[in-house]
Amino acid sequence: MNDFTPKQIVSELDKYIVGQDKAKKAVAISLRNRWRRQRVAEDMREDIYPKNIILIGPTGVGKTEIARRLARLADAPFIKVEASKFTEVGYVGRDVESIIRDLMRISVQMVQREESEKVKTKARDIAQERVLDYLLPVQKDAEVHAESREKLRTMLKEGLLDDRIIEVEARESAMPTIEVFSGQGLEEMGIDFKEMFSNFLPKKTRRRKMNVKDALEFLASREVSRLIDMDKVTEEARHRVENTGIVFVDELDKVAGRESSQGGPDVSREGVQRDLLPIVEGTTVNTKFGPVRTDHILFIGSGAFHVSKPSDLIPELQGRFPIREELNPLTREDFVRILVEPKNALIKQYQALLATEGIDLMIGDDAIQEIARIAQYINDHTENIGARRLHTVLEKLLEEISYEGADLSGTIEVNAEYVNERLGPIMQKEDLSRYIL
Repeated sequence: MNDFTPKQIVSELDKYIVGQDKAKKAVAISLRNRWRRQRVAEDMREDIYPKNIILIGPTGVGKTEIARRLARLADAPFIKVEASKFTEVGYVGRDVESIIRDLMRISVQMVQREESEKVKTKARDIAQERVLDYLLPVQKDAEVHAESREKLRTMLKEGLLDDRIIEVEARESAMPTIEVFSGQGLEEMGIDFKEMFSNFLPKKTRRRKMNVKDALEFLASREVSRLIDMDKVTEEARHRVENTGIVFVDELDKVAGRESSQGGPDVSREGVQRDLLPIVEGTTVNTKFGPVRTDHILFIGSGAFHVSKPSDLIPELQGRFPIREELNPLTREDFVRILVEPKNALIKQYQALLATEGIDLMIGDDAIQEIARIAQYINDHTENIGARRLHTVLEKLLEEISYEGADLSGTIEVNAEYVNERLGPIMQKEDLSRYIL
């Protein structure tokens, strides 16, 4: 885990997310507290639980982006789920425990990538030796053989043999590609039938023709798999999930209702809350990589809470989300900043895309102000989708330039007049939603 201070965390988040200072401060403190917990005496460490957070605000104001960037900053296993995708146990729908199974799978992949990087050089060296074995059969004269092999090794490293065709042995399972089982039951039991059957069925060896360049990649990837200790990977992945994992539960407001329209309990709402409760409180979930404890996973809830309120959640679940931060709706000034300030700002993205075709796209300050004004106007008069509106406005604005891009070159300037010329007719339509959603 990176040892960023809360101020440094907020500073990093500021590079990608405009405004929402209170929410950034809250998540920064939560992340720092996890770092602090790792340094507390072991007898007290188990009793220090993460302070889960609920981010309240309309769509498109940065709730998901804050959580995603936070996880990247901490190099932590992260998963985003929609609460409305789950239903109470016994009904058709995803089981909430699959959240932890998916998180564990993501963590294993993360650690595998890291371990692969560590052994990549060694695997490449082994692969080169294997390719040399294919290129140069063993000769009777050991001295001549060694000399020839050394010459080939030099040529191989310089890429002079890349196009030469060789036959490589590939061991494959004889298992037919038929899906026999499906459903979430097997996932709950943590059983991988493909892996289980492949251990019983015999491996068959066949020779594949490929050029030396492809053979090096093929053999190196196979050696990487052999060099990685999967038991070590699994143990490290489990440790990360249990101590640094972050689960972002979106649309929490969709399951906040406690009574259905018929007056009885709604299984897809309160039932989901009750199933989420043990996961958030702390339980052990069985996965195909072994049992995973959820006691110290950080949960970040999110929702617009227009119709329902956080107080509509069942009391037990409310108690597990002690921190609540309200995110502000975006203003015209925020839109201007979003267009130009972040490292991955939309205008920078369009400029980079068009630069690939030799176009230098220049968008003036007056044009940026006008784009922000139009985005706010459309949000005010149709559905307010926050910063996502900028995607649709810019796409419509630059539609012709993008379409003609292959035939254009040089500098193209976009000013306020051009913005009004392209978007003015749409602004005059009564039903804006027909044109920009």
